[in-house]
Amino acid sequence: MDSRAIEIQSKRNKKMAIKVVPGHFVTSHSHVNYYVDMTAVKSQHKMARRAARELAKAYSDTLVDTIVCLDGTRIVGAFLADELSQPDNVNMDADIAVITPEINPNNQMIFRDNTQRMIWSKRVILLVASVTTGKTIKRALECIHYYGGEVVAVAALFSAVDQVEDLTINTVFSGSELPDYKTYSYHDCPMCKEKKKIDAMINSYGYSKI
Repeated sequence: MDSRAIEIQSKRNKKMAIKVVPGHFVTSHSHVNYYVDMTAVKSQHKMARRAARELAKAYSDTLVDTIVCLDGTRIVGAFLADELSQPDNVNMDADIAVITPEINPNNQMIFRDNTQRMIWSKRVILLVASVTTGKTIKRALECIHYYGGEVVAVAALFSAVDQVEDLTINTVFSGSELPDYKTYSYHDCPMCKEKKKIDAMINSYGYSKI
């Protein structure tokens, strides 16, 4: 699959690039025609810092107490917290919490007692790696609201959609960098109807070839 990878640059920062692989891929919610590889952005500290700086530009006047990180984005989340606590920000010198929910055996997002205080009555940024349909974001919003948090913003490294519920998604890479990116329900996937082989199962950890 790596031989098919295409590098695309962020329109927001030409020093930011990710690799995408065309094909037939299955997520937990849908079928998609590209695998968007976020590994470098999530794992390499220079790239993660650049991503955080780009995302932070939208929040200079947004009060934030906590960043909830999904999909292995805690490195980016930590850099984002640092950016938001700089002197030119309304959160100057704030000690912003960076936490991740647990997934219980029933596939529900939960926060344990020791981290619930970082959600209750707090202003929260939800940070995710990749958004295809928005269903995971909706689950996370329900979870944060259940524990008494107020989601003030949603940020993503890549998102194929611009908005979930009434929240605009702030992105480093958007669908405009990958205009032919498509997502389909299991029942309406044209690639399945054409009997195209599934290349891999994909999730926030990466891909597994089939």
